Amino acid sequence: MSSIPYKIYLEENEIPKTWYNIRANMPQQHAPMLNPGTMKPATKEEISAIFCEELARQELDETTENIPIPEPIRDFYKMYRPSPLVRAYCLEQELKTPAKIFYKFEGSNTSGSHKLNSAAAQVYYAKEQGVKGLATETGAGQWGTALSMACAFYQMPLYVFMVKNSAEQKPYRKAVMETFGANVTKSPSDTTEIGRKILLENPGTGGSLGCAISEAIEFAVTHEGYKYTLGSVLDQVLLHQSVIGLEVKKAMEKYSLYPDIIIGCAGGGSNLGGLVSPFVRDKIKKEKNPYIIAVEPASCPTMTRGRYAYDFCDTGRITPLAKMYTLGSGFMPAPNHAGGLRYHGMSPILSKLYHDGFIDEARSAVQTDVFEAAVKFARCEGILPAPESAHAIRAAIDESEKCKQTGEEKIIVFGLSGTGYFDMAAYESYHSGKMTDYVPTDEELQKGFDSLPKVPGNA
Repeated sequence: MSSIPYKIYLEENEIPKTWYNIRANMPQQHAPMLNPGTMKPATKEEISAIFCEELARQELDETTENIPIPEPIRDFYKMYRPSPLVRAYCLEQELKTPAKIFYKFEGSNTSGSHKLNSAAAQVYYAKEQGVKGLATETGAGQWGTALSMACAFYQMPLYVFMVKNSAEQKPYRKAVMETFGANVTKSPSDTTEIGRKILLENPGTGGSLGCAISEAIEFAVTHEGYKYTLGSVLDQVLLHQSVIGLEVKKAMEKYSLYPDIIIGCAGGGSNLGGLVSPFVRDKIKKEKNPYIIAVEPASCPTMTRGRYAYDFCDTGRITPLAKMYTLGSGFMPAPNHAGGLRYHGMSPILSKLYHDGFIDEARSAVQTDVFEAAVKFARCEGILPAPESAHAIRAAIDESEKCKQTGEEKIIVFGLSGTGYFDMAAYESYHSGKMTDYVPTDEELQKGFDSLPKVPGNA
């Protein structure tokens, strides 16, 4: 094992040629999205009113296991893929653990995160369809940055609604998006009907991803020739992000390795789903049985304290209904530093896999513990992790400590989904001792659950 290099690189020609569609192998499909007006499954035509046609087709594909990646997208990927799988030797030595720790580093591209994997695909399909421009939301800013970069490459106008708290914590994220040519608006705003309604009902709110989604969709459907894009949650996004897990598998095979434990941070599900889906396939087919852990912030405990129910994907309640783990579309997360993990719901695919036991565990972490892990990792490995990614680091350290106690030489793989160089206000808050932990009470969560739509089967 000591002969494993610090970084396992794949060759350019080993970039996946197909995306992996986990739905083709799921023993049971997740429940269909519902049209909130008819309460019937949303059709491709209805979804295409918001998304590009090819993306709508991918969203509903339950049977095609391997979907070819168009060559222009693979050419785009070559700018930054394959991304390295890194052996965390220095962290292992610091922890004095027998565990072998690896992380898949998705933050080495210009946008700083894994989000570019889907952004490149979504903008490509928009350009192919002749779409005039795009609208989207962003939480911590990674998705907005990635989509801005892809839109600049394809010369596509972009309007971004950024969660107000994040925009104020990370003003330079906004500057980067604008450098790539995007128009950025803090959400909720007074520029949309839904934004004005949310501000009226929640004066002084710092916003949420659900709010920003509502505004972005309203903008798209009220501007001729525009389409909406989403950076997480949806099946199409997890499909594009499967390149992460596919590369991990191929890299580990070079050294006859296979993970015992796989860990990903959990917000909407794009990073987690992209990392674990090829390994979940192995569990479904009973070929291997890695232990898969999803880690989320205790301030927004979607999987650990949420309900598995149909809900709106946005606060304005205009999206189709999705069956997922949710805190209710009316849940307003605390303005802490969990960044892009402040979403009230979870990917329908991951929700179903967790509900059926193929994702073994969901756990939550308070942010001071998360930043403690982030600082330890940075001092050992020389990379400043995003707060989102640091949730996975926290769990990886905890699992390696268990190995230290038992003497087990388990192989642990986690997703380092992005860098934290725009999160310095959060790091400063942690170092100064001003950072606090917030965990919502049952009564506070109940307010979100009270907003769940009246759908048969919802509690």
